[in-house]
Amino acid sequence: MKALLFGSIGTLIETSNIQRESFNQAFKEIGLDWHWDQERYKQLLKKSGGTKRIEDFAEKNNTNVDAKKIRERKTAIYNEKLRSRITLPREGVLDVLEYARRNNIKTGLVTSTTIENIDSVFTTLNKKIIREDFDFIGNNSLIKKPKPEPDIYLKALNDLETHPSECIAIEDSVESTLSAHKAKIKCVAFPGLFHIDDNFSLCSKRFKKLDVSIFI
Repeated sequence: MKALLFGSIGTLIETSNIQRESFNQAFKEIGLDWHWDQERYKQLLKKSGGTKRIEDFAEKNNTNVDAKKIRERKTAIYNEKLRSRITLPREGVLDVLEYARRNNIKTGLVTSTTIENIDSVFTTLNKKIIREDFDFIGNNSLIKKPKPEPDIYLKALNDLETHPSECIAIEDSVESTLSAHKAKIKCVAFPGLFHIDDNFSLCSKRFKKLDVSIFI
């Protein structure tokens, strides 16, 4: 094992409900009577991309909206919420990061989200996890195709100078797991709050709390 790859922000901190609340606030601000409860949001998360989710939901409700503008406002609200609070890492994350550090295993945050979202995550973590903990940090400006395409994983492999067989990825959603799978990287499931019932059949293991058995 030469590299441990955290596949998304959601593998470090739980943000699902903050995301959902931010969508609902954005809808309210522009006068839409939409409200995504937890069950509905769970279903919507089966497809990646907030703009696409808004477009699909608007089509089903025969409503014309500027999905991109709503998504941008939602993202701004989300980042404001994150930066105004301290969020603890998910269970076991600090343990596996420490194990990797002690054993000279490279680490990556292989996300294809925006730089702004990544900045907010490190702010809310309040130095519990810092940028310097990672040898590679991805973002959407580094690739042409986001997840579930493998581009960001291929970029990480290249920058870390590692082969897929020398790595293990951690993912919190099935959609993102596909990205690691397409890059031929072994993946373990660390389901987020709204992905607990999803079928992670492409993953070799499933964790409620990360521990060092991930390296075995």
